[in-house]
Amino acid sequence: MAWKKEVFGRLENGAVAHKYTLINRNGASAAFTDLGGIWLQMLVPDRDGRLGDVLLGYDTVEKCTTLGGHLGEIVGRNANRIGGAVFALNNVTYALAINSGAKNNLHSGPDYYRDRLWDANVRETESGIGISFSLFSPDGDQNYPGNANISVSYTLRDDNSLKIDYHMVSDQDTIANFTNHAYFNLAGHSAGSILNQKVWIDADAFTIADSESIPTGAVVSVKGTPMDFTRLKAIGKDIEANYEPLKMGNGYDHNWALNHKKGELALSAKAVDEVSGRVLEVYTDLPGIQFYTANFLNNVIGKENTLYTPRCGYCFETQYFPDAVNKPQFDSPILKAGEEYKTTTIYHFKVS
Repeated sequence: MAWKKEVFGRLENGAVAHKYTLINRNGASAAFTDLGGIWLQMLVPDRDGRLGDVLLGYDTVEKCTTLGGHLGEIVGRNANRIGGAVFALNNVTYALAINSGAKNNLHSGPDYYRDRLWDANVRETESGIGISFSLFSPDGDQNYPGNANISVSYTLRDDNSLKIDYHMVSDQDTIANFTNHAYFNLAGHSAGSILNQKVWIDADAFTIADSESIPTGAVVSVKGTPMDFTRLKAIGKDIEANYEPLKMGNGYDHNWALNHKKGELALSAKAVDEVSGRVLEVYTDLPGIQFYTANFLNNVIGKENTLYTPRCGYCFETQYFPDAVNKPQFDSPILKAGEEYKTTTIYHFKVS
C-alpha cells in the first residue's frame, strides 16, 4: 500500500487544494481532492491486467468548481431533489434555494460542498489504505438546521473495491442524505458511449416521478417496463423506448427501490463491460439507488481534455428516495439531534 500528496490547484481566495492518490497492493489506485472530497480517478485492471481510469472527472480546480454534472462529488446534506425546495421539520418550515426546474432544490445547491476545502487524513487499516475528509457545517448552512460534523471516508481495499463510509452528527434535528455522484464507464472514462454495457439492479420497483423528476409518492413495479433491470441487460436496449418516465428524464434518471432488507449492506447493482471484461458491483445499506445515464452532460471538457457527452457514463447514486422528507410513506432522511448518521456504499471492481 502507498499514497502520495500533490498540489491540485488554487482557489480564487488563494487557498491550496491538494490531490491524494491511494495505491493498493495490486497497483490499482484511487485519487481524491480535499476540494469537496471529490473522487477524481479510479484506475483498475481489465481482464488482461491493463489499468484504465473508469471514472469520469475533472483535473483542475476551475473545472471542479465551474462545470456541471457533479462529477465525483460528495453531495449533501441532501442528495437528489426536494420538491418545492421546502420541507417542514418540528413545525418549522425551511425554504431551500431553487436550482432545479421552476421550483425545486437539487443536491442542496447552489452552495455546494464541492466548493469547500475539507480536512483530510490518510490512514492505513487492515483492509486497505484510506482517506477521511471532514467538514463542519454550521446551523443554517444551505438553510438546513443544526450544527453538523460530517465525515466521509474512502478506503481502497486490496480486492480492488472502494468503500465509502458516511458519518454525521448534528445538534438539532435535520436532514442527512449523502451520496457520491461518481460517473462510471468501465471501458475507460474517455471511451464514449456506454449503451452496450450491461446493468443489473436488485429492485422490483421504482419511484415514479413527475415532469420535474419529483416522485409522486407511488412506488411502481418495473415488470413489463423498460425500467426492469432484474436481469442483466444492455443500457441501450430500452433507453429510447416510448415510455413516459424515460421521455421525461431523457433516458434513465430514476430512483429504484432496492429489494434488500432495511439497513442491510447488500449487493444492489452491477455493471458489466464485456469488451474489457471489467465488472462493477455496488453494495449499499440505503433503500434507493439513482441510476443516471448522463443525459444532461452536454459537451463538457473533462480530464485529459476529454469531451463528455450524454450517455458516456452512468451513476449509481445510493440514497434515501428523492423528496423523502416530504413523503411520509418513504424511509425518512431525518437525523435526530445527537444521533449518528452512518451509512456505507462499496464499489467493487472485478474482471470476468
